[in-house]
Amino acid sequence: MTEIGDLNRRLALLAPVESADGEGGVTRSYTMVTTLWAQVVPQHARADVAADSLSAALRYAIVIRTRSDVSTRHRLQDGAVIYRVISARASADRRFLEIDAEIRED
Repeated sequence: MTEIGDLNRRLALLAPVESADGEGGVTRSYTMVTTLWAQVVPQHARADVAADSLSAALRYAIVIRTRSDVSTRHRLQDGAVIYRVISARASADRRFLEIDAEIRED
């Protein structure tokens, strides 16, 4: 079970912002919503092929205090590392949000 003291990393919560690209499409960027305390635990890695390029997707379990505004559209940032949110669910006691996230290493 997670305790408040286990949240020992400071992460930035990033939300998507879409703007017109002038050609009928959109360009997506991310803006910081807030910073929050988190526990980041490495889980596993898997090989991945995207656009004929071999890379690895590294999975992490991230725990933060419960929030209702985190979805799979969000990102979490720790310095230069960007975590993509795969899923988010409330912990059994509803005090924390358990996030499955991944980073890609090319």
